[in-house]
Amino acid sequence: MKRHKYYYGQHSSQWGELFVPDSLQPHRNKPDGVVVVIHGGYWRSQYGAELGEPIARDLAAHGIAAWNLEYRRAGNGGGWPHTFEDVLDGIDHLGEIAGKHELNLNKVVALGHSAGGHLAVWAAGREKLSKIGAPDADRQLHRHDNGAAVRLTGVVSQSGLLNLADAERLNLSNGAVDNLMGGDSVRYPKRHIYADPMRSLPIPVPVFAVHAASDEDVPCSQSEAYVAAATASGGAAQFLKVPGDHFDLIDPRAVAYKKCRELVQRLLA
Repeated sequence: MKRHKYYYGQHSSQWGELFVPDSLQPHRNKPDGVVVVIHGGYWRSQYGAELGEPIARDLAAHGIAAWNLEYRRAGNGGGWPHTFEDVLDGIDHLGEIAGKHELNLNKVVALGHSAGGHLAVWAAGREKLSKIGAPDADRQLHRHDNGAAVRLTGVVSQSGLLNLADAERLNLSNGAVDNLMGGDSVRYPKRHIYADPMRSLPIPVPVFAVHAASDEDVPCSQSEAYVAAATASGGAAQFLKVPGDHFDLIDPRAVAYKKCRELVQRLLA
């Protein structure tokens, strides 16, 4: 495989690494589509794209092009609204580099772990964002609503934080939601609504919400509540519980991760 680093902005955290399997080189059969790997870490700056690199490598080893996306997090210039801008910009940057690597952007699946699961499912609902209305970030975030945008066609969420309001209520990871949003939902209700995947349902892409059975970092209710709401609204979502803990989901050797890879392959088939 080959790896290529590209910047999609001027900040040191606005970059992604594309892992290209040998099968994408000229005169070889290439698999359909691309996987956007979005790492977790409760949106905090001390956790970065190194968390996504092992699974991006694994996907490429299985013949799938993987875009391991870095973004600004709370503590290094991120948080509201910049983390959200970066995720959309980073996904859209695939349109700038697709021709260099013969990437098929008709199928673009996001694989997001923990906070990355939140960002992946949120980005999949981007078509609904203009209807929700972006408070104090209309110009920046609404600019993504255009024909040049790269649309996600499916998501595999790995113990994702998919119910932002409940995550705030439970005070997960010592106020991680309020830290991301720059304040609580009483002070900034519109921000919290805009950023919550539960508020953009139904979305037009399938979502597999995978959760580790022994997860002590993100409660299973985060995935269960999202899938229940998504299916009730007519969306295509499925909940799957897999053995292991929170980090088995990003360990290429673990059964939990291998199930996620299988689901990615299904979405790209």
